[in-house]
Amino acid sequence: MSYLYRTMSALTERDHQVIWHPYTQHKDLLPPIPVIQGKDSLLFDEKGKAYIDAISSWWVNIHGHGHPYIAEKIYRQALRLEHVIFTGFTHEPAVSLAERLLPLLPGDFSRVFYSDNGSTAVEVALKMAIQYWGNATPATPTAVTAGATPQRTKILAFRHSYHGDTFGAMSVSERSVFTAPFQDYLFEVIFIDTPTRENIGDLRSRIRRQGDEIACFIYEPLLQAAGGMRIYDAGLLDELLDEARQQAILCIADEVLTGFGRTGKLFAGEYLRQKADIICLSKGLTGGTMALGVTAATERIFQAFLSDDKRKTLFHGHSFTANPLACSASLASLDLLLEEDCLHRILHLTQRHQTFLNTLRSFPVVKNARALGTILAFELNTGRDEYINTIGPAITREALAAGIYLRPLGNTVYVMPPYCITEKEMDQVYDFLVHCIRTIGLHPISEKIL
Repeated sequence: MSYLYRTMSALTERDHQVIWHPYTQHKDLLPPIPVIQGKDSLLFDEKGKAYIDAISSWWVNIHGHGHPYIAEKIYRQALRLEHVIFTGFTHEPAVSLAERLLPLLPGDFSRVFYSDNGSTAVEVALKMAIQYWGNATPATPTAVTAGATPQRTKILAFRHSYHGDTFGAMSVSERSVFTAPFQDYLFEVIFIDTPTRENIGDLRSRIRRQGDEIACFIYEPLLQAAGGMRIYDAGLLDELLDEARQQAILCIADEVLTGFGRTGKLFAGEYLRQKADIICLSKGLTGGTMALGVTAATERIFQAFLSDDKRKTLFHGHSFTANPLACSASLASLDLLLEEDCLHRILHLTQRHQTFLNTLRSFPVVKNARALGTILAFELNTGRDEYINTIGPAITREALAAGIYLRPLGNTVYVMPPYCITEKEMDQVYDFLVHCIRTIGLHPISEKIL
C-alpha cells in the first residue's frame, strides 16, 4: 500500500473532525468522498475509482482537471512573482489579461477591476453603479432646490436570480432558502419577472414609471443558473434593456456563469443587441484552477470617478486583487478557449444536448427539458419545484455509485460538463439520466428507491 493511499484512507474521518462544508447540513451528513486527483473530465478517489465530473466542479472547470498547459503557466509565474499589492504596483499578467479580455467582451468596455470571485465581482459592480450616481449628482442644497434630478437609489433585479452570497449580492438575489436568515439585513430591491410575451408591456411600463429612481439593473443574461437553470428569451431581454437605456439606467450583466463559452458563444451578451455598462466575470475565467473575479466597466463609468475630490474614489479592494498566478491561469485558459478545437467541442456539445432533448421529452415525468449551449436541464415531476426537494440528493448518491458526479438543484437536474468531455463519457451521463427517469416513472416515491 502506497504512502499516499495510507494517508488518504483516513481523510474522510479527519475532514469530519475539522471541516465545515458549504451548502451542507452536517446533521447525518454522508461521508464526503476523498478526491486525490483530477484529469480531464474525471475525478479519482482514494481507491482509484473514477467519477465523470458532469457539472465541471461548480461550473468552473471548462477545460477539465489537471490541464498541463495551465499548470505550466502557473508554475512559471510562481517562480517569477506569486503576488504583490495592486495599489501602487502593477504587473504583466494583470495588464495582459485586461488587454486580451476587453476586446472579447460583449460591449464597449474600457477598464477592468479585479477581485476574488463571482460574489465580489457583483459587489464591485453594484458599488460602481451606486457611486456613479452619487459622484454625478451635485451635493449642494442649491442644486436640489433648483429642481435637479434626485440621486438614484433603487436597484432593479429579476425574481429567481442568484448573484452570490455576500450581502450586496444576496440583496439583489431572489429571497430564498439562501437568504432567509439574513432577510432583515438586506437592502430593498425592485424585483420583476423575467420577460415573456405576456408581461413585456407591463415590465416596460414599470421601468418607465420608476426609471428616474433606479440606479442600475442587474441581470443574468439568458440563464438564471442557481435559481433553477431558468432560460429566457434574448429578444425580450433586449426590449427591457432598451427601456432601461431610455431611462438612463445603468445595466449590469452578471456573466459569472454564462461567460467563456457556456451558452454556445463566448459570452451570453453576444446574443443581445443591447450591451451592458458593467459586466461581472469569474468561474471559467481561470479555467477553474484559481479564484479570480473581474468587473469590467465602460469609459463613461470610469470617468465618473476621476476627480480632484478624493471622496469620489472607488474605495474597494482585496488582499489578493489581480493575483499574478490567477491572472496567468486566466491567460492560459483564454489561449485554450480560443483554439479552434475547443470552439468546435463547444459547438458539438451544444448540438448533442439539443438532440438529447428529444429523448428527455418522451418521458411524462420530465418537465421543461431545455438546453442553452453546453448546459442541459429539466425538472422531475416529483414533489415541489424547490432547492430542498429530496430527489436531488438521492440522484447524487445514485450517480456517484455509477461513477458520475451530478448535483441537482432540488428536482432540477442539470448537466454542465467540461468542454473536453469525451463522446463515451457523455453517453454514460445521458444513459444514467434515462435510467433515473425510467426508475422515477415506474416508482413515484423513487427517491427512497434511489
